[in-house]
Amino acid sequence: MSTVPEPVSIALLYPELLGTYGDGGNATVLAQRLRWRNIPAEVVDVHAGEPIPSSCQIYVMGGGEDAPQALAARELRSGSALVDAVAGGAAVLAVCAGLQVLGNRFAGEDGKAHDGLGLLDCETHRDDGPRRVGEVVVTPDPSLDLPDLTGYENHGGVTTIGPDAQPLGRVVVGHGNDGGDGTEGIVNDRVVGTYLHGPVLARNPALADHLLTSVLGALDPLDDGEVDALRKERLHAARHPHMHMPQLTSGWRRLLRGN
Repeated sequence: MSTVPEPVSIALLYPELLGTYGDGGNATVLAQRLRWRNIPAEVVDVHAGEPIPSSCQIYVMGGGEDAPQALAARELRSGSALVDAVAGGAAVLAVCAGLQVLGNRFAGEDGKAHDGLGLLDCETHRDDGPRRVGEVVVTPDPSLDLPDLTGYENHGGVTTIGPDAQPLGRVVVGHGNDGGDGTEGIVNDRVVGTYLHGPVLARNPALADHLLTSVLGALDPLDDGEVDALRKERLHAARHPHMHMPQLTSGWRRLLRGN
């Protein structure tokens, strides 16, 4: 008698605190790309005040405002479930505020430094410059074997990564970490931090599969032809922002019409 395999569990951490920019969609993308491969998957919403399960294979954190971000950090530091899960082989995607919380320290709305979880070797502070807002193009670190990444950033923090830390990639368009070294994001084994919204995994399915394979091993390929065509438009639009937009968005219109 055959048994039904246990679904891959994807934890979406504190969506009411770290869900300002729609980054919860990253959990949906991960689950759907597994289901397309006939691998059962479930998304587990973990709300503030609830215990974080340490048995999930992937954890997703999004962006948020200063006060909710500080609360999320306190919640995470109150236990060791996420740290234990990573030590046990789980992967994490942390976007914007999530990236900052997983670092060593980050600046709160009061301007004071708050302790992070230390899963990523970085620190975030504020400066007097304008917010970093707009389209971003990133060439990933060669060791990741990923195509160029596309996304949208909206952050006031400046993140400096440690001297031995691995960035997610190098900025081609936009600001990224904006610590003066041209880096975007930070990677520590199966923990990936980035400033890219979008959601980033909807725009970059290869990054989604990178996270999935880091915990599940090799996966069957999927036909991402339509997504690839739309990615090319987003990458082209970011690199050539003054071109006529209707010309650049024809692929999106075709997809919405279903042809």
